[in-house]
Amino acid sequence: MKVSDLRNRISIQQQSNVQDETGQMLADWIDVALVWASIKHVSGLSAIRAGMDVSSVKASIRIRYRAGINAGMRIVHGSTVYNIEAILPDDRREYLDAVVSVKNAES
Repeated sequence: MKVSDLRNRISIQQQSNVQDETGQMLADWIDVALVWASIKHVSGLSAIRAGMDVSSVKASIRIRYRAGINAGMRIVHGSTVYNIEAILPDDRREYLDAVVSVKNAES
């Protein structure tokens, strides 16, 4: 993998429960890592669901190998939030590919 292929700075986040001032438990996202990545959009889908136009984009995000990244986490790049659906590491542990999706609903 060429270093020059990793052009996008991303934040990898995991969900964490925090307590607010009234004692309620709230779900929040915390940063796990800030890394360089290559983002490739592989497909787009637009559909009408329940009266709203919903668009869904699938992408692959490649980073240098890093342990501890799993489905259920998310990746933030600029204002785009990608939900990690699967992690595909290579055999030599040089890199890993995150299969991600982003959904936008417009009313």
